[in-house]
Amino acid sequence: MSETREPTVFERIAAGEIPARIVAETDRVIAFHDIAPQAPVHVVVTPRAGDYRDVVELAAGDPALLAELVDVARGVAADLADGEFRLVFNTGASAGQTVFHVHAHVLAGGLEEGTLAGG
Repeated sequence: MSETREPTVFERIAAGEIPARIVAETDRVIAFHDIAPQAPVHVVVTPRAGDYRDVVELAAGDPALLAELVDVARGVAADLADGEFRLVFNTGASAGQTVFHVHAHVLAGGLEEGTLAGG
């Protein structure tokens, strides 16, 4: 018998159940503005499905999906930040991960070296 789980907040956003300001999407990846931005540009990029908890699981399980996620992040940064950006993956609660559905934060807009943002 397979274990059932509640859909993650990101799966609910991808399904249109929770509103979000979507900036890019593919068949497998969605990008939307973070509801609590930590930088002038702060976009979450995540797979639509919550099959992987973090970037380590994603890299091991579906490297092509990881590459697609990074490509969507690159496109978001090209559109919103002249192509210059920070890409942050938090892995684990003590590293700041609060949603255990792999996602990246695209951060841009006047970030200084030595600053750390992302959640």
